[in-house]
Amino acid sequence: MPKKLFVLAGESSGDMHAAGVIAELMKATPELRVFGIGGQKMRALGAELLYDTAEMSIMGFVDVLKHALFLRRVIRNLKEAVRREKPQAAFLVDYPGMNLLMARFFHELGIPVIYYISPQVWAWKEGRVKAIGRDVDRLLVIFDFEVEFFRRHAVTAEFVGHPVIEQLAELSFPSRELFFKSHNLAPETRLVGLLPGSRKAEIAHILPEMLNAARRLNRDHQVAFLFGRAPHLEEKVFRQLRQYQDLAVINCSAYEVMHYSDLAVVTSGTATLESLCFGLPMVVVYKTGALNYMIGRWLVKLKNISLANIVAKGLGSSERVVPELIQHEASGAKIAQTARMILDDPEMAGKMRHELLAARSKLAGSSPSHKIATILQEYL
Repeated sequence: MPKKLFVLAGESSGDMHAAGVIAELMKATPELRVFGIGGQKMRALGAELLYDTAEMSIMGFVDVLKHALFLRRVIRNLKEAVRREKPQAAFLVDYPGMNLLMARFFHELGIPVIYYISPQVWAWKEGRVKAIGRDVDRLLVIFDFEVEFFRRHAVTAEFVGHPVIEQLAELSFPSRELFFKSHNLAPETRLVGLLPGSRKAEIAHILPEMLNAARRLNRDHQVAFLFGRAPHLEEKVFRQLRQYQDLAVINCSAYEVMHYSDLAVVTSGTATLESLCFGLPMVVVYKTGALNYMIGRWLVKLKNISLANIVAKGLGSSERVVPELIQHEASGAKIAQTARMILDDPEMAGKMRHELLAARSKLAGSSPSHKIATILQEYL
């Protein structure tokens, strides 16, 4: 009888991280059956997806309320599938709102829970630590400081390294010269990256301000803009781009943006951490609906919101390596002003690049996917 593994990765980044582990696991357990929630990469490995990450891209308190009935139906259907399939283990990746609910369900059924990429309880909702300690059998974390945080709360966590390091090691890029030639760019052109995020709700608030900033930068710099578009999002999400035909915009993968850009404007999230690994000078931005922002300000206790600053300067530090523009500050005018300051000051950009690359060592681990696959094998 084939072994069965339930996987819940509700976002595109989680799909990528889970797929790396599943690929390693299938080398040792080729008859493995994987089912649950994931995206294109998990599907390509043969996972049976009950829901796709594209359907689960729901963020913010208001958005969650709007989709409450849908989310309730998803959880009900997942539970029915688990009871029917009886997996040997549950592999939960990030996505804490749903994954912690499912962890409780698995715990009650006696099915081991392996949780990868811990909920950021060090940032907000610290009360969740109790539920993690009760319902999670193995907690695998991607930041070294998380081990000590959970230890203080009597929860054992294992640092496995950050999967982004593993993914970046597999990348290769044509030379900058070839990139410029293939896009007919003059050698003196400055490249500014635009990374608006992977969630529709974020993009709706942030992309207009990014494009406004790009138009302002275009007035006084010879620039081209590299646009990183999340592959799971449909074209209509980025329809604002049609209004900016005066800009030289080149569609790229996110990693191409990070590799070739002189500077990037990056929505707060995993992309700031990935940009850190490239040593890319950046302006971090974040903007959401007014109600979401008010609730977030009340709940989140961090002095910095970007992972780039948290990793580079420490969890409780108010110092910053890269600027952060939040909510009303994330305007086209302010973004352009901040970006211009970095572009016009090679010394500032160089210092930023140096500090970001120095922080990269804090993420290093030995092949997280292989290590996690070995852990999962113990439970299968």
